[in-house]
Amino acid sequence: MARLSYPKLSPKTYEAMLNLGKTLRLDTQLEPVLLEYVKLRASIVNGCHFCIGMHTSDLRHHNEPQTRIEATRDWQSSDAFTPRERAALAWTDRLTKLDGNETSDAEYAAVNEYFQDKDLVDLTHAIAQINAWNRLGVAFAPEWQEPKSHVPAETKTETTTA
Repeated sequence: MARLSYPKLSPKTYEAMLNLGKTLRLDTQLEPVLLEYVKLRASIVNGCHFCIGMHTSDLRHHNEPQTRIEATRDWQSSDAFTPRERAALAWTDRLTKLDGNETSDAEYAAVNEYFQDKDLVDLTHAIAQINAWNRLGVAFAPEWQEPKSHVPAETKTETTTA
């Protein structure tokens, strides 16, 4: 069934979401690869096939090994990630799988060990943003097609995304 094209029907809101990503990318010290793993993990949890395809492609563009990309699905039982990356993935899972409760002091302390101040805020903004994109992707189910030439997700414009 054909679904609505949210970029075409709500271009100003779509542009605002793109600008949030651009602002975060230009104003953070967080590593682009870390942010891509966070985006991929949230997309896996949420079942957004478009976003899974996009962020897998972006990680390949960053020359990340396929085995590490695949390990994102079951990161808790994998040794493919550093303790810092594991903290980011745990925070991603916690903020993506909302259970009606605020984060616990223990959860906050665990991520805060590796991410302080602005880095923790930026990480949390990135998680919030990908969850918003995932909800659009799940609702409107745009079809992912591997691009002929790579355009990283964070630089996409209205004409290069769904």
